[in-house]
Amino acid sequence: MIYLKLTFNTYQEGKKNKMSWKKFIAQQTAMAYYKNLQQFLQKQENLGKIIYPPAALRFYALDLTPLDKVKVVILGQDPYHGEGQSHGLSFSVPQGVKIPPSLRNIYKELARSIPNYQIPESGNLEHWAKQGVLLLNAVLSVEKSNAGSHSKKGWEIFTDNIISEINDTQSGIIFLLWGSYAHKKENLIDTDKHIVLKSTHPSPLSAYRGFLGCDHFKQVNEILSARGDAVINW
Repeated sequence: MIYLKLTFNTYQEGKKNKMSWKKFIAQQTAMAYYKNLQQFLQKQENLGKIIYPPAALRFYALDLTPLDKVKVVILGQDPYHGEGQSHGLSFSVPQGVKIPPSLRNIYKELARSIPNYQIPESGNLEHWAKQGVLLLNAVLSVEKSNAGSHSKKGWEIFTDNIISEINDTQSGIIFLLWGSYAHKKENLIDTDKHIVLKSTHPSPLSAYRGFLGCDHFKQVNEILSARGDAVINW
């Protein structure tokens, strides 16, 4: 299988090469693109626009999953734009919020592929993030009820640089790329150092064309177990 070419030694060597997100963020915030992005966000706030998630949660994925603890990256596109839905983690919603359709399909795939898996009543995936699953959206903010409104404002540069940082400083990371948008990010990943698993998006529009039955969650744990690492408690 594809992941067998990643030896245990290669993985361990990559884990020694550590760098904190704090230093990475400091580097990015000094760049012109990021300053322009912040000016855009400030202008939107000055106009009275409601932006999700709140500013304090825009880097929540990085807060919960430090760079040297990343095992898996699940890439989303845009934050949820409904009230109370977005809290800075791709596909996740806070406790008590109705589970969105894509996440319902993610749970269906888990129940299909992981023995004795019980579908949770909550859509909060913080427990994944704390185990090393980086739940990264490509865009980290959105205007209320206006999907895609903050795309092409600079967030994509920031999150592409996150992927590149992981690619350059770590080894043996498992990237789960779901849907055509996420597939385009594969060119940022060195597949000699990392593992890429691809499928269609878990959205109801495409889940039955490849996502359901992809076995990605099962494969992730097989990869982690084979190299002696703790598996993810999905």
